[in-house]
Amino acid sequence: MNYLSKICRTTQPYIAGEQPQDKSYVKLNTNENPYSPAQGVAEVIRNFDCEILRKYPDPNVSALVDILAQYHGLDNNQVFVGVGSDDVLAMSFLTFFHSEKPILFPDITYSFYDVWADLYRIPYECQTLDENFCIKIEDYKKENGGIVLANPNAPTGVMAEVSVLEEIIAANRDSVVIIDEAYVDFGGASCVSLIEKYDNLLVVQTFSKSRSLAGMRIGYAMGSSKLIQYLNDVKFSFNSYTMNTLTIVAGVASMMDEAYFRENIAKVVATRERTKLELAKLGFTFGDSKTNFIFATHKTVPAQEIFEALRKNKIYVRYWNKPRIANYLRISIGTDEEMDKMLTFLATFLKQK
Repeated sequence: MNYLSKICRTTQPYIAGEQPQDKSYVKLNTNENPYSPAQGVAEVIRNFDCEILRKYPDPNVSALVDILAQYHGLDNNQVFVGVGSDDVLAMSFLTFFHSEKPILFPDITYSFYDVWADLYRIPYECQTLDENFCIKIEDYKKENGGIVLANPNAPTGVMAEVSVLEEIIAANRDSVVIIDEAYVDFGGASCVSLIEKYDNLLVVQTFSKSRSLAGMRIGYAMGSSKLIQYLNDVKFSFNSYTMNTLTIVAGVASMMDEAYFRENIAKVVATRERTKLELAKLGFTFGDSKTNFIFATHKTVPAQEIFEALRKNKIYVRYWNKPRIANYLRISIGTDEEMDKMLTFLATFLKQK
């Protein structure tokens, strides 16, 4: 197809986790929250005045920006909202990573990073995680065109201490350092506290995981007013109306129920810790996940074999046939009932091995 651009002809797209529509499946493959959004979200959707949809949404997403800024102790001009954290991250790559120097990120990380780099023709270098899947600080103290780190890491679930990340941020004052905190609410410490100290830091979070709004697509970035202004400049050069009106009001409603938010997280964490104990009894090993998933390998049975057996029995987890992680499964945390179904099947299956 000669009419395709060279970029489209050579880009290898990101492959999202399967989304089976048959509700008989136990779906533990894409890290969605197993519990419903806050009740206030359901209420604003039920009572939404569709007449409003005649008009364009607020291009500045002011209501959501305001409540996010207040929640995180920031000024309004330090928050940028986009269509899910993927959209925010992709726009950040486009905005900040355009020198001839390579950007740096780990060899095992979110699979979208190298896709965006290839799409935007950004040179990059993957830095090897150590044997425990931890970042090595010295790898990020060399010349670069920017740094992006998922913390906790996806897919490993490993959490770096804020002090480790601060050392990297401080060593790269001439580069933008993006900390992707999609899973931070499940047990980690955020780098938002460093924003006032470092004007080269951009922290990205999402409503998809801890706030149960993956279907609404809400992500946001926090950083210095200068970085946020640059993001807005690119956004308004691309599409003024990225967030629809219903999504904006649902996002605001979600932010207004802190008690439910904390209760929801506590349930996921409790199930995660119980599942760790049960998986260990079955011969699995894994790191100390601070996310809503467990990245596990079995002592004797290959991960791909377990993955295929689970899938055959309508239990979906995530598997990548990639270097260093081809013998691991990423298991999202579902309800206690869903996890028990998986554990019961695994106990029976592994006894036969």
